[in-house]
Formats: sequence, C-alpha cells, structure tokens
Amino acid sequence: MIEMKPLQAKAYEYIKTLILNGELKVDEIYSETKIAKELGISRTPLRDAIHHLVEEGYIDIIPSKGFKLHKMTKQDVLDTFQIRSAIEGYCTFYIAQNYKSEECQKLFSYLEFLLFKQEQILNTSKSIDAFTKFDNEFHIEIVHHLKNKSFDKLFDMQLYRIKELATSSLAHIGRMENTLTEHKNIFNAMTNGDIENIYKITMEHMQNPLHINLENLSSL
Repeated sequence: MIEMKPLQAKAYEYIKTLILNGELKVDEIYSETKIAKELGISRTPLRDAIHHLVEEGYIDIIPSKGFKLHKMTKQDVLDTFQIRSAIEGYCTFYIAQNYKSEECQKLFSYLEFLLFKQEQILNTSKSIDAFTKFDNEFHIEIVHHLKNKSFDKLFDMQLYRIKELATSSLAHIGRMENTLTEHKNIFNAMTNGDIENIYKITMEHMQNPLHINLENLSSL
C-alpha cells in the first residue's frame, strides 16, 4: 500500500479496526461527515483513507451518502481462495522440504499447540469464533514462517475475507471436525517431509470450504 500521510493513516486504521472488530453492520451506510467529526479531522484525509479501503475490498462508496461494508461476491470468494492456494501451497511444500531444520521444528511445536486448542474447543464449547481464531493463526504461522515480505503483505490483506469465509463455512454441520482433520493432515505431511503429497493435501483443505462458501452465496 502507498505510504499515507498521518491523518490519512489515522482515519484508515480507525475504520479498518472497526471493520476487523465486527463493529460495522452489513448494509448500514456510514456518514463520512460523522466519522470525520469523531476523529477531529477534515473530510479530505478521510476520503483518501476510504479510497484505500475500497481498493482493498473492505468497503463500497455510496455516492452522496457515505460508505458501507463490501458484500463478498462469487469473484471475491474465488480470488481469496486462489491467492491462499498459491501462497499456502508453496509454503507447506517448502516447509515439508525443510522439515528437519531447527526453524521448522520450532514451527511444528507451535502448530501442535494450535491444533490442541482447536481440538479443545471442538470437544467443549464448539465456539465458531474461538475456533476461527486458532484456525486463522494456524495458517498465518505457516505463511509467516517463510519470512517472505511479499507473501506476508498479500496474505495479510486477505485476512478479513479469510476470517469471514471461515466463520461462514464452519457453521456447516461437521465442517469444524473436518477442518481439524485437514489441519492434522497438513501438519503430519509437513512434519514427515512428505513432499509428494503435501501440495495435494493443502489444496484439498482449500477446496472444501470454497465449495461451501460458493453454495452459501448461491442460496442468498
């Protein structure tokens, strides 16, 4: 993202935080004037911030009224899963190739903890929000392990959509259990250095929720 001036950055972070924390309601229109007053800034830096958020797919501008949360389309869903598949497919393969390294062993130790937390939630509260948190962290740790700044930037830009799509798919009966199984399959393939099957296993984990999310859209 292009470097923003201080007031633009302030407005950008403020609105983005509201979005990520689930404080903005779907289909509700938000006034630029009201938010500018809340932040104590003029509408010019606010508009610049809003345009950045539009470009990143968080919101849509409603002419002469303000803005509202962007509703994901079929293409948005496909784009998100294609980006994830490209990045995570390579990352899991790379980790499986280097599974004996000290860095990978440290990663595996933390991933094992995340799997434990997922299983714990599955066997107790079955909270979708709690499970999604550790689900996302599992994938974030895999991508960030490579320390590829371009991967990190692109993946982090997708996190809001990834979270929303995961929350939607995990609401389906049996999807939480299947997600944990798929995570364990990925984990086992990486820890065993299974470079022959890791890509296929990762892609299966991408495709299963993709089909659910597309079905959810078609039923609206």
